Amino acid sequence: MQKYLVMFAFTILLSASLIAKDVTKYGKEITAKEKVKVSEILEKPENYVGKKVLVEGTVLNVCEKRGCWIELASDKEFESIRVKVNDGEIVFPMEAKGQKALVEGELYSFTVEVGEKECSGKDCKDEAKEKKEDCKSEKKHVKTVYQIQGIGAEI
Repeated sequence: MQKYLVMFAFTILLSASLIAKDVTKYGKEITAKEKVKVSEILEKPENYVGKKVLVEGTVLNVCEKRGCWIELASDKEFESIRVKVNDGEIVFPMEAKGQKALVEGELYSFTVEVGEKECSGKDCKDEAKEKKEDCKSEKKHVKTVYQIQGIGAEI
């Protein structure tokens, strides 16, 4: 009887260890306790710029060249935020895609100039469509981008 009890306990422990997924840590230890939803950050980013945040999400994409950034899915559909790290400080593996990540870092912003092609007249649009090209004139505007400077992560 005791033999069966030991075997049963061993089976339970083995099963639990197979179910529990190992978490890999990157960078510094996470110290923040309260998570902030990515959607909250993107809704009012000015409230979080320059502050440490702890976010959680599924890794949608990983930098293929150096593993220097990951893109995290928001809790809302079609939203995401990029977590950028200093090259070589943290290297995110390509295998992180599709996995849950917990990331701590500081939100920052920068601006980029974005160009939009526009056409005047139906002929221009049809010609561009046929040639699979953009239209002739370009209108530029400045866009603010928000990212997290990652300091620690668990995937």
